[in-house]
Amino acid sequence: MVERDHPDLSISQQCALLSIPRSSFYYTLQGETDQNLALMRLIDVQFLDTPFFGVRQMTWHLRNEGHKVNEKRIRRLMRLMGLMPIYQKPNTSRPAKGHKIYPYLLRGLRVERPNQVWCVDITYLPMRRGFLYLVAIMDWHTRMVLAWRISNTLDADFCVEALNEAIYRFGPPDIMNSDQGSQFTSFAWTDRLRRSGVRISMDGKGVRKLTLDNIFIERLWRTLKYECVYLHAWDTGSQARAGVRKWMEFYNHRRPHKALGGRPPAVVYSLQIEVTQLDQQEQLRA
Repeated sequence: MVERDHPDLSISQQCALLSIPRSSFYYTLQGETDQNLALMRLIDVQFLDTPFFGVRQMTWHLRNEGHKVNEKRIRRLMRLMGLMPIYQKPNTSRPAKGHKIYPYLLRGLRVERPNQVWCVDITYLPMRRGFLYLVAIMDWHTRMVLAWRISNTLDADFCVEALNEAIYRFGPPDIMNSDQGSQFTSFAWTDRLRRSGVRISMDGKGVRKLTLDNIFIERLWRTLKYECVYLHAWDTGSQARAGVRKWMEFYNHRRPHKALGGRPPAVVYSLQIEVTQLDQQEQLRA
């Protein structure tokens, strides 16, 4: 709102009219140091192999690798990266205050068709001089990525944008499963799901997470990072978006998937949607 070259008002006068300190106008956000960015890359790589590493274990690991770090520093970096170890801990992905936590609905559930269950998660994307966050929504049965967005903050907005796209393109699922992060307990996220008639499921905490919760999308992150992210050193957000977009197209439409008999997720999704529609038509005729 402040114009540097305003013909009549100086920057001081504009700041006074807006009731903001002039220092706020001149302040520029300081990014992470090169050393911290390098540590975050190491943490990210290690976390893919040992997602049960909390702050203490990650600190010990980095010290054993010759890095002089303390727990305070690693805690801040892991919180900044949005990493949430899969055991009881001081939670780095806290739900938004005052928002409801929904029960876990997938225990004992047989997921047998597309759009029965979707899952969503956020991951950290390292870049040459910074980092971004990526959210993806996946169909649980076919492993197809339905929508994704990249953001430089962990606000809920980019998650809701991905959700809106997924629902617009594929229709709402029966169940949406997520963790208890503030993005997924926010009013914007849960209200969009409720208005679409979607049942909300949220992961629990503790050792149970190791085997039951969002395992498919966690595998997606590992595959994405080793096949795409770690092979590049993106300088800008546009480069990161282009790289992720290219890989997601490859993953959905061309990459063979072992759990799907070697077929790509989009192929299986389309075939099973067609079968479901034909079954519904037959039932209507009957």
